[in-house]
Amino acid sequence: MTKMTLGSHPHMLGFEQLERLLERTAKSGNEGYPPFNIEQTSDFSYRITLAVAGFAEDDLQITVEDRTLVIRGRQSDDGEGRVFLHRGIAARQFQRTFVLADSVEVGEAIIENGLLHVDLTRAKPETVVQTISIRKG
Repeated sequence: MTKMTLGSHPHMLGFEQLERLLERTAKSGNEGYPPFNIEQTSDFSYRITLAVAGFAEDDLQITVEDRTLVIRGRQSDDGEGRVFLHRGIAARQFQRTFVLADSVEVGEAIIENGLLHVDLTRAKPETVVQTISIRKG
């Protein structure tokens, strides 16, 4: 029995990259921390919001690596000299990844009230009509 893929379908030419993108997304294996929202703010823009209470700007890093938006958080341990009777607020590091389409660009990032907002924009698609001439062989 053979495996049917997007690239092997006769009417789906050039979709091998989409198949690799789906595999990469499935392997990202994000955990549930920190929680996040993704909202569509217009026809061509999005906003990712992460709950990062307790993280300062210097504790967060946002990069784009190979069309993947990577948001990392690492708090410095400020517990030296402090005695906790109960420590329910963990200084836990995280990494969240989001695979971006080729037409999506990362805009600005804003942190307010314990929420990190990352704005994304998608380029408007151009309608291209191309006429192919036919020549005699």
